[in-house]
Amino acid sequence: MKLNARLIILHSTKSGENSLILHCLTPEWGRRSFICRVSRSTSMALYLPLSINDALVTENRKSELWRVSGMSAAASLNGIRTNPYKNAISLFMSEVLYRAIHEGAYEPGLFEWCQSGIVALEELPSDCSNYHLVWLLGLCAQLGFAPSAEALRQSGLIPGKPLLQLLGLPPARALLLPMNGSERSESASILLKYLSIHIESNLNVRSLNVLQELFDNDRKQ
Repeated sequence: MKLNARLIILHSTKSGENSLILHCLTPEWGRRSFICRVSRSTSMALYLPLSINDALVTENRKSELWRVSGMSAAASLNGIRTNPYKNAISLFMSEVLYRAIHEGAYEPGLFEWCQSGIVALEELPSDCSNYHLVWLLGLCAQLGFAPSAEALRQSGLIPGKPLLQLLGLPPARALLLPMNGSERSESASILLKYLSIHIESNLNVRSLNVLQELFDNDRKQ
């Protein structure tokens, strides 16, 4: 059976000379992996992390690894791909999702929330330095354990002043909260530890170091 599907690419790995394994988030099946054929003429931009694509999925009752074909972009992410800050944030978001949402896991509404978050990053016209922090707070809430000062402390974590301020602000104001690179990095590390505790899996998110380097000097868009 062939089905039309929308996918968010979290990660891709090469399989042989002409195939990719795509680790995706889907509205129907949650986190699921697919295989697809690629050629020299294939636009590899379609397979970058957080790409939102429409595709044709071919079910295979003999294998958990279904095939996808006819991939096309469902949303233009030119702003994310050409802005080094937004691109680094998108890599962070995709890595967190890839490590936090396990294969076969289905969280109601998560796909739609993630899709909205990607589009929001794409369309953000001003400073996006705090976006990954606001997004992490939203992800925790979406998974059912919204962080608060008390919840962090009960988890054995000590939030700094900037994070405490961030927790008390609506998203639009939280995006504009003045923070330097080290404060952002510390806040992100605490939220990742909080997420790790609740999903009972240690998240080693390497792309956080890239963000830290970008924002260390408190540069602005």
